Formats: sequence, C-alpha cells, structure tokens
Amino acid sequence: MKIQFATARPDADYALVLPATGSGDAALAGLVGVSDTLARQRFEGKRGKAATAWLADDGGRRLLVVGVGEGEGLDLEVLGATIAAQLGTSGETHAVLDLSAMDIEADAAARAALGAVVRAWQHDHRTKKKDEERVTLETLTIVGAPKGAAARWEERYAPLSRGIALTRELVTEPANIIYPESFVERVRAHAEGTGLVIETLDEREMAELGMGALLGVAQGSVRKPRLLVMKWMGGEGDDVPLLLVGKGVTFDTGGISIKPAQGMESMKWDMGGAGAVSGAMLALAGRKAKANVVGICGLVENMPDGNAQRPGDVVTSMSGQTIEVINTDAEGRLVLCDALTWGQREFRPKTVLDLATLTGAMVISLGHEQAGFFTNSDDLAEDLIDASKASGDKLWRQPLGEAYDRLIDSPIADMKNVGPREAGSITAAQFLQRYIEDGVDWAHLDIAGMAWSDKARPTIDKGATGFGVRVLDMYVMRELED
Repeated sequence: MKIQFATARPDADYALVLPATGSGDAALAGLVGVSDTLARQRFEGKRGKAATAWLADDGGRRLLVVGVGEGEGLDLEVLGATIAAQLGTSGETHAVLDLSAMDIEADAAARAALGAVVRAWQHDHRTKKKDEERVTLETLTIVGAPKGAAARWEERYAPLSRGIALTRELVTEPANIIYPESFVERVRAHAEGTGLVIETLDEREMAELGMGALLGVAQGSVRKPRLLVMKWMGGEGDDVPLLLVGKGVTFDTGGISIKPAQGMESMKWDMGGAGAVSGAMLALAGRKAKANVVGICGLVENMPDGNAQRPGDVVTSMSGQTIEVINTDAEGRLVLCDALTWGQREFRPKTVLDLATLTGAMVISLGHEQAGFFTNSDDLAEDLIDASKASGDKLWRQPLGEAYDRLIDSPIADMKNVGPREAGSITAAQFLQRYIEDGVDWAHLDIAGMAWSDKARPTIDKGATGFGVRVLDMYVMRELED
C-alpha cells in the first residue's frame, strides 16, 4: 500500500475516512444525515469499530467512520488497520484519512500509516481469486497530520513495516520454497541496499567448528543447513552489545520421533524465531539504528530419512557439552545451543536474546495472547517487559531454577534434550541456559503461540503475525539508542 501525507483533501475519487468517538462526534458535524445513519448501525465510537455512510451532497462518496474510543489512550495504529480491513477489497482504490479534527502528535499519525500497511499485507500463491477477494485499495492519503508525521513514517515506521513484512513472508512460505539456503537468499534480497551485512556458514564450516548438535538435527534432510549471520554496526566502536539468535527449523516433521500427520503442514512456521530475528535486523538497518547488533539464525530442516538422528543418540555440541537425544522432536534447542555458543565466542556480546517457536507447552500455558520469556537477569526482564508494553508484542516472564535444571540431567551425557512432560517450556529454557557464558545477560523468548494466528486480529489478518520484530526493535531503541 502506498502511503502519502497531504495538507488538504485531494481533488480526486476516494473514500473519506473520519475518526470519531461516537455518532454525534464533532468531526461529523455538517454531514447531513450521517449521525442518524451511524446510530442505526449502532456505532458508538468504540476503538476499531466502523460504520459506513454515503455522502449524497458529495457525489455519493463513501464515508467510513472509524471509532477511536475514549479514555483508552489513542492508538491510531488500530485506526489505520481498520481502514485496511474495511476498504481493502471494497472496490475503492484510494482512501483519505482526515485527522484535522484530532489533537495528536506526529508519531500517532505515522502509526496510523503503520497500522494500515501491516493490516493490508498479503502473501499467497493463488492464481485465481473471486472478485470480492481481490485487493483494490492501493493508496492511503493522510491529511491534517501534525508537522513531522511524514518524516516520522519514512524514518521510523516504514522500515519497521518492511521488517514485519519480511518475517511474515518467511513464515508464510511453504517448506518447498523456504528452506535453509533459500531462506538466506530471501533475506539477502530484502536487505539489498540497506547496509545490512550478510554472511553464512555452510555445513563444512559448522562441522569444523564442532556444531554436532545443530548438524545432528539436519542430517536427515537433503536440504543442507546454514548459519545465517546479519550484522548492523550503526553505533560507535566495534563492540557488539546485543546478539539476537533465532531458531530456523524451516520444516519440522519431528524426525524419527515423528509428529502426527494432522496439522503437520503448520510446521512450515517452525522457523518463526529466525524469521523474527531477520525482520528485526532488516528494520534496524532500514531505520539506520544507532546501535551495534548482530543477528544469527540456525537454519535446518528436520526430516526422518535413513540417516536421521535417532532417539538415544549422543551428540557433542560446539561448547563441548554432550547431549543425549531423547526425543528428536525437541530439535530447536539443539539448533540454538550451537548458534548461541558460536555467537558468544565470535562477538562477545553483553546481552543475548534468543527467539524460538520452541515448545507446545508454552501454548498450553499462555495460549495465543502473549509469549513467555525466561531470563537470568531481573534488569533485563524489566527492560523486556517495558519494551513489550511499548511495542504491543506481549511478553510474560516465566521461572527458572535449579530444581528444574536437574530434570534434564542424563546418566550417560552432560544433559538430555528433554525432561519430563511437566514444565516442558521451563526445562527447554534450562537447557539453553547451560550454553550462556558467565557474565552474559540472556533471555529466551518462546514464541510458539504467537508466530501464527488462526484468526484475524485488530492489526493483522489471520496467518503469520510477524511477532517479535516490534519488541526487538523497541528494545534496541530504548536500551541501546536512548
């Protein structure tokens, strides 16, 4: 969707959009019959609710009135998203959002554009669509916005929208299109011209480094693994204060511990953590963040061929620690542990954040409303919660402890890759914590319930959500740039 800002409504064919707090809002004064029309539609101005009228004295122009609520704090991102949801396939090609009657800041107006672009995003491979399914809305013009709104959009939120779009694209694509090598190339194509430096390690290089845990997951697939490295050095000096690590299992059958057939197609999005890290890195580079950040994605496909890893195998991770593989479907932590070790040794970060669609247990715990996170630092926990609240990517802290850690002790190796059924998300996090070096602040974000949504939400349609990009971007802005 094309976004543009203007000082006045254009002399053109468009649908007019007005924000309102109710059918009697002052913004609607002078529009003959509109208040009665909205009242008949039970429009009360609640945030995200909309009603339609036709302006007979303006050539029959469509009027969309969108509620912004009262006393809730203005979230114009929902306003913009509602425009895209209501008018996207309406036959209208141009919408004009008039904010003249609102007392808002430039940032709020720019967020309306963000909401519209994110909600309008689509990506599929259908060659035939019904007319009513075809997207017609191409342009949103915002008039009456405060000075600086256009610049705020271009510099802050347009790059963020592109990062979210990349994540959603990667997560949406099926596994025959996105696999480790093509994942890298897709990210490289999106990053062209941004200054984001992209490097990779191949199977041979990872073997030489001793990444037996990651390579053990990959050995059952004809798709070769990759370690994707993205560098954005927009801060001062050469230090890397922040390392982002993403789980990138581009398809997860479960391996020899194979998953049930029903629903397995959804495992194309088991690389949601790597998708989020890639999208966040693209957003940081796009807005020229004044911070040094490195993103790493461990990319594998987990398949059950004759060479696949078996339950009971013992593998040696890059750290030198040995792992008894009890369940080959607990593969994400095996990928992450080697990526974490390599990233810490290569870049010596102060803080490490890893993201992964790691456990079904997290979905049981928190559903699809927020992601759970684990950390060894109370200060980092507070910073992440603050970034979560400011970004809209909701996080909830989960516990760690020695009693949980003992549950993954193995009699024949340094650890098992799973504990008992109980506390499954916690024992997975305890596994990862064993690979965090002394003095490093670390948090693990289990986004299993958040990478994909089976229902539309106020600011996104159903499907890939792009979860994680916003909170990472906000964390960098608040903690590394301010």
